[in-house]
Amino acid sequence: MRYYPVFLNLAGKQCVVIGGGKVAQRKVLSLLKAGASVTVISPALTPKLVGLKSRGSIRHIDRQYEDGDLKGAFLTVSATGAVGLNDKIAGSLNDSGGSLNESGGSIIASNGSLLNAADQPDKCDYIVPSQITCGQLAIAVSTSGISPALSRTIAAELRQMFGGDFSSYLSFLKKFRHKVIASTSRTPDRAALLKMAGSSASVAAVREGRLKELKAELTKRLDELSN
Repeated sequence: MRYYPVFLNLAGKQCVVIGGGKVAQRKVLSLLKAGASVTVISPALTPKLVGLKSRGSIRHIDRQYEDGDLKGAFLTVSATGAVGLNDKIAGSLNDSGGSLNESGGSIIASNGSLLNAADQPDKCDYIVPSQITCGQLAIAVSTSGISPALSRTIAAELRQMFGGDFSSYLSFLKKFRHKVIASTSRTPDRAALLKMAGSSASVAAVREGRLKELKAELTKRLDELSN
């Protein structure tokens, strides 16, 4: 199966995690980091999840999953490892369905939710890739659920390649891009400068520890365009 790669904006979105063990904890932490509003359904929680509950970071339903629990959920994660329960959840979501928001193209989950069942890609509407983050740089790797171990290995290699100064460079580029677009120079010149900022040569400069030099060169080029 081929998956459609996408980065979702989960800020303020209702997400439900079924299960309270270590796998569920990992899923909850990643959802919270993305700004989601998280509800955990489980009769038991890990100590860390208990702490999140006590601080009001998550909502907790202290029982097993029941039909109707997913109403209003944008995303659902089943992290119990129970095959029968995953079948029940998937069946419930398939029955309830979903709809498309014509204005924004996003899924309205008042009657349905996108499901991820841990270690059961055949039950999933989406799978969670191995990922690395460095500031605002995010790289995701997927083997379409075939080998999560290989995904993690590749992600670890990418972390070595794109760690360090790339976060600082992106912070610089965020402001730099606005300045370039706001400059009075011709569009082709602006495009050429932005292309230079994202070129393989610039990537090599960041990786080799020449970030200060690269920033100075780009700033110089921008000043030349603006004059």
